[in-house]
Amino acid sequence: MSGSNASGVKSFVGLIVAALIGVPLFIFMVVKLFTAGSGVDLGLSTMTNEAISARLQPVGVSKVVDSAPPGSRTGKMVFEAVCIACHGAGLAGSPKFGDAGMWGPRIAKGFDTLIDHALHGFNAMPARGGAADLTDDEVKRAVAYMANAGGAKFVAPEPAAGAGGAIDPEVKGKEVFESTCKTCHGTGLLGAPTFGDKGQWAAKLNGKDPKAVIENVLKNGNGQMPVKGGYTGSDDEFRAAAHYMINHAK
Repeated sequence: MSGSNASGVKSFVGLIVAALIGVPLFIFMVVKLFTAGSGVDLGLSTMTNEAISARLQPVGVSKVVDSAPPGSRTGKMVFEAVCIACHGAGLAGSPKFGDAGMWGPRIAKGFDTLIDHALHGFNAMPARGGAADLTDDEVKRAVAYMANAGGAKFVAPEPAAGAGGAIDPEVKGKEVFESTCKTCHGTGLLGAPTFGDKGQWAAKLNGKDPKAVIENVLKNGNGQMPVKGGYTGSDDEFRAAAHYMINHAK
């Protein structure tokens, strides 16, 4: 009897252990079954309810760019407010921002063709990218901004000069420097004079009138630096950035 009792106790303990291990394992496998295969990380910022809702908006939905008065917005501003929704990741067959391989065939079609597509819609892209409040010139700036980031050298129309007087280099100039010029002038890439380095800037100016040097770069570029340093904003804003850098190298 003692042997039979011991065997029964062992069987009972075995059942308890099996239950403790088997039940959680079963639950885990069921959960895994219903969640595996999607390959989606639900923790990503792109999987929030807001992000998903934005992507599911109907084609042609109107987007409003209200960060600046209509007609004055730069290509970068329009891209970040409107175009980035698709061109930021290359969604719906759109060429991804900064991808020269994807932009090359589009650039080869010419600026006018790309503008026509952007203004009137093309394939899955609605007219003006869905932002009905964009002016023609703002669309052109956005196209130039994206295409130039992919290897083009398009020149877009400039925003009209504001009515607020002269642009302050220490304010707007610094802003343009931080967003554009700093890429090369921040560390002296491609032979660019480093910000704040008096010796490098003196050698670059070589006794010439700074204004004349700025105007030449504005129209013709300089060495490996493209026209306006690749900046798509107004000429006056570019001048402010140039003066900001020169003033800080005196």
